[in-house]
Amino acid sequence: MAVLRAMGRTLGKLTGRAPARLVKDYDDPELPVVREAAAAADWDLVQQMLLGRAENDGRSRLIWAVADTAGVERWIPKVIEAEPEAALPRVVGGFRQISWGWEARTSARAKDVSRKQFETFHARLAIGEDWLFEAAELAPDWVAPWHGLLTTGRALQVGQTVAHRRFEAATRRDPHHFGVHTSHLQQVCEKWGGSHEAMHGFARTAALKAPAGTWLGGLVADAHIEQWLQLERGADDAYIMRPEVKASLNEAADHSYRHPDFDPEGPGVDVLNSFAMAFSLTESPEEAREAFAATEGRVTESPWHYMDGSDPVGAYKRMRSAAGR
Repeated sequence: MAVLRAMGRTLGKLTGRAPARLVKDYDDPELPVVREAAAAADWDLVQQMLLGRAENDGRSRLIWAVADTAGVERWIPKVIEAEPEAALPRVVGGFRQISWGWEARTSARAKDVSRKQFETFHARLAIGEDWLFEAAELAPDWVAPWHGLLTTGRALQVGQTVAHRRFEAATRRDPHHFGVHTSHLQQVCEKWGGSHEAMHGFARTAALKAPAGTWLGGLVADAHIEQWLQLERGADDAYIMRPEVKASLNEAADHSYRHPDFDPEGPGVDVLNSFAMAFSLTESPEEAREAFAATEGRVTESPWHYMDGSDPVGAYKRMRSAAGR
């Protein structure tokens, strides 16, 4: 896989444009391995792989891979029972309850979700909350339990005050954790009881308070895309074309992917795709071309699925061509 990626990048340099491809598992070779271990109920290997990574965004990606694996809910309770003083099984169990809960609810609009689905959703999340709180007590320095509690709290509608306390607990442990910040960005969105003003204020503050080269600059692009999505046709383009929107994107880009310390791997590819779409929407071809070039043809499902849910790569390619890249 690494050889194929290198060939693709070399071709891109020769042709001026890298072939577009959908990024799977952040190109992280350990994600499919840990997923296979989880499917086989191989707790020893799952535990070894999770503990083999620093307790940060890198471990979070592995945790989510396990959590999204069908069947984990059948064997992880036995591990939790067998290891009463262990935090990691409770973290894994808590995150699995989140994923399993959403499987029951589905991504349908609330009006299209049955009462039975909601009951199952909330019941699974409540179990997840219990395990995550237990994990937080057993491993007080870990950010992962609080990352999970941000997600359960939003779904269980604990409110902005409680959610903010959970966010503060998470950032005391890891001040610039990308997953924690993207989760809280959703919390302060208008659709989850926040507001556009709160969302933009949070995104800008988080980005500019972080060290230069931060992934958190992507929050600013995501916030503008979020507001654009929530507006009616006509109002959406009027909003995204405002000069102050482009200015805020440039401010965030300067502090993020334009800085030499920016890491384009892992969540970095998400950040680059968000900026590419946001600058495309503002009809800023020079900035959009720069962001597209930085992606090196690596396409993430989000945010392009908002334009074409069945073909995010196609949406990326159309916008890249429109920018003249």
